[in-house]
Amino acid sequence: MPEITRFMPPQGGRKYPPFAQSVRHGPTLYVSGIGPMGPEGVPEGFEAQFALVMEHLKRAIAEGGSSMQGILKANVLLTRAEDVGMMNRLYAEAFPADHLPARTTCVVAALPVPEFLLEIECIAAVY
Repeated sequence: MPEITRFMPPQGGRKYPPFAQSVRHGPTLYVSGIGPMGPEGVPEGFEAQFALVMEHLKRAIAEGGSSMQGILKANVLLTRAEDVGMMNRLYAEAFPADHLPARTTCVVAALPVPEFLLEIECIAAVY
């Protein structure tokens, strides 16, 4: 059976719910939903939140042994339907065109932190 490695979220003085930030099982990395929480709290505006989520996602992916090119599947959760167009534009800039992952985008009523406008989770290949 392949080894299972769990990567915990950075604590930074904050308390987190009981989950691993990501879990690597063999050549696959499962990354929990990542929101736009920064050292100063949650930034205002969709673009700023998206940029912070991508920064956190890149760090989590690298820690687990993968890269943005290794992402196989992404789930994007948005709290406002009007952000879909901007999300598509920013998402296209964040992922190389020849390495676009499969993706599901959902508009949800709310996320666990009320200020979050989005959250992204993914599955990546470890190579």
